[in-house]
Amino acid sequence: MNVPNSITFFRICLVPVFVLSVYLTQDAYSYIPLLIFIFASITDSIDGYIARKYDLITKLGKFLDPLADKILVMSAFVLLVEMGKAPAWAIILIEARELAVTGFRIIAASGDITIAASSLGKIKTISQMLAITLAFLPEISIITTIYPIIFYFAVFMTVVSGVDYFYKNKHVFSYNE
Repeated sequence: MNVPNSITFFRICLVPVFVLSVYLTQDAYSYIPLLIFIFASITDSIDGYIARKYDLITKLGKFLDPLADKILVMSAFVLLVEMGKAPAWAIILIEARELAVTGFRIIAASGDITIAASSLGKIKTISQMLAITLAFLPEISIITTIYPIIFYFAVFMTVVSGVDYFYKNKHVFSYNE
């Protein structure tokens, strides 16, 4: 297993640590879950950078990297519902989009089609991670004002980027009929 794939695998291993830290620190506010989430999120950029710079892109990496991202983000969003910081309907919408795109990528891969990430997808990811980060910050006035705006922007971008993703790549279905 090369370095980028090892970093990606490490990110997957951080998810249970992140979840456990939320449960262990829920009575007294702690920055531990936030720091673990941010660190895990940063590893996504690091493994991608190393893979591209040193031409270490592998089929395993193409599979593991988006999987690791989805496991991390989906876990965080489920925790936000449990913590009362996000409505379940919005998280179901986000997670349904993520699962649909993952399934679509599997279909594309079966036809040896690689679909590049779009700018809308990147905005979606950044807004989701920012919303999660804000949700784990102390509930001070500025945070409680900004968080819902960023959260619902992330929900909006999730839907918009999903529609855009399927529309721009609808040709994939014709290869697998």
